[in-house]
Amino acid sequence: MDIQNLAAFLLVAETGSFSLAAEKLHLTQPAVSKRVSLLEQQLAAELFDRIGRTVSLTESGKALLPHARAVQQALQAARQSVRDLSGEVGGELRLATSHHIGLHRLPPVLSDFSQAYPGAHIDIDFMDSEQAYELILQGKAELAVVTLAPTRDAKLVTLPVWPDPLDFMVARHHPLAGQRRLELATLSAYPAVLPGLNTYTGQIVARLFEQCRVDLQVSMATNYLETIRMMASVGLGWTVLPRSMADDSLVTLQPNGAGISRTLGIVYHQGRSLSRAARAFIEVVRAAA
Repeated sequence: MDIQNLAAFLLVAETGSFSLAAEKLHLTQPAVSKRVSLLEQQLAAELFDRIGRTVSLTESGKALLPHARAVQQALQAARQSVRDLSGEVGGELRLATSHHIGLHRLPPVLSDFSQAYPGAHIDIDFMDSEQAYELILQGKAELAVVTLAPTRDAKLVTLPVWPDPLDFMVARHHPLAGQRRLELATLSAYPAVLPGLNTYTGQIVARLFEQCRVDLQVSMATNYLETIRMMASVGLGWTVLPRSMADDSLVTLQPNGAGISRTLGIVYHQGRSLSRAARAFIEVVRAAA
């Protein structure tokens, strides 16, 4: 199979569009269509259903997709192996991270890395930690610096870096603000503003309430911790945030038996051969931590 035809197939599958794939490949749409058509001829199978403007994978296309991704990852590893023979840390490092970590943990790391390895370039994508995990699984990013998932995935290597204690907080004028010691059940009588329960942080909070058999009353949810802090500070509800985000607008609560924490760290694919730049970045992160 032609590598360029496989690359065109992958981009159409990922974007759901021949025109978007053409833009990313810097080709015309007919050229991309031709490459996919040639691949379909080689396989004697239709890879996409084209209904109006909707493009979706056929059963054959779905069967080919994981193999095409594996070929792409193997080619990336081959290129990296050749680059690494030079012995220098350089090239591009594709990194995924969350907005919170990008704001509060990475700045000194990025500064140290850029000074130590000026020949390396980091391409950073900001997203939810859960999305970053998926990017690593798909081979679209080499490293992720994220909130580590509560459960492990055998396909991934996780390196814990920063313990990140979580605290219950409320606005200074909230009815709970004067109760420095209280039961978890007391919180259930008041609405909460929390990270989405689809996030790892939200799952940690939900699991605590479930284990204690206490109802959780969520009035608002968002994945952006800075937004949650703002909403809690104006009295829209109690919240749970990293201890490092506490400020003068919030009071920290101490519910009995409700100590919780999360871990921030590095994630990469078990089957991926890390570049010199990735290995150097991991060492800089560990040194900074």
